[in-house]
Amino acid sequence: MVSQEELEKVQKVFGGDHFATEMGAVIDEIDDHYAKCSLVINDHHKNAMGGVMGGVYFTLADFAFAVASNWQQPGVVGLNVDASFIGVPKTERIVAEAKLIKDGRTICCYNVEIKDELGNPIAAVQCVGFRKV
Repeated sequence: MVSQEELEKVQKVFGGDHFATEMGAVIDEIDDHYAKCSLVINDHHKNAMGGVMGGVYFTLADFAFAVASNWQQPGVVGLNVDASFIGVPKTERIVAEAKLIKDGRTICCYNVEIKDELGNPIAAVQCVGFRKV
């Protein structure tokens, strides 16, 4: 785990990701090629049927991937993302954990799991990134 000072520095940098942060996404933890981000669901996240919009899950997963793949060495952009929406949250807060699967010279792959606070799976997302360095 990194220091609180390092975490706050990364939170400040990614505070510039206005779409995700204005939607409510926050960075809770970072580590080597890892990020844990969360969001509290409220009415503006819901669709006409009262469920959470899929774009909320996608945005939270994309944000966690962006933080995990860029906080140590910036330059990774999304190349392909595959999201499976597999559950409904039972709590207001949802959590996304992005973990590195493969880090190649220019291509990387991360799995992002989104769960509610009870541990119920909400979405499984695989993100492939390209390092443009």
